[in-house]
Amino acid sequence: MNELTVEDCVRVDKNTPALSAEAAEKLLNRLPDWTIIEHNGVPALSKTFKFPNFNSALSFTNRVGQQAEDQDHHPAILTEWGLVTVTWWTHVVHGLHRNDFIMAARTEAVFESFFE
Repeated sequence: MNELTVEDCVRVDKNTPALSAEAAEKLLNRLPDWTIIEHNGVPALSKTFKFPNFNSALSFTNRVGQQAEDQDHHPAILTEWGLVTVTWWTHVVHGLHRNDFIMAARTEAVFESFFE
């Protein structure tokens, strides 16, 4: 289990700095198969998850959505037949924050528990 999954998101504001590229890369190493992409000109974490059908993909989407609500940190989620792409970034800092990596780790844990 990734130790990030037991951390809670913290409240951030416009004075909170985004992670440096080096710090983001270091945290990214703890999240296999996640990538840093540009989302509307802002760095973001993204991963596409594969499912056997739409119902499974939708169920996963709902579980990730509940995690997002519980932590008050919300992703962009694209749900398709057999695929769900989850993208995390912190709007207010215009980049990546530790919260994004916490939520990516939690998303990964939801996916892993989905098939248990």
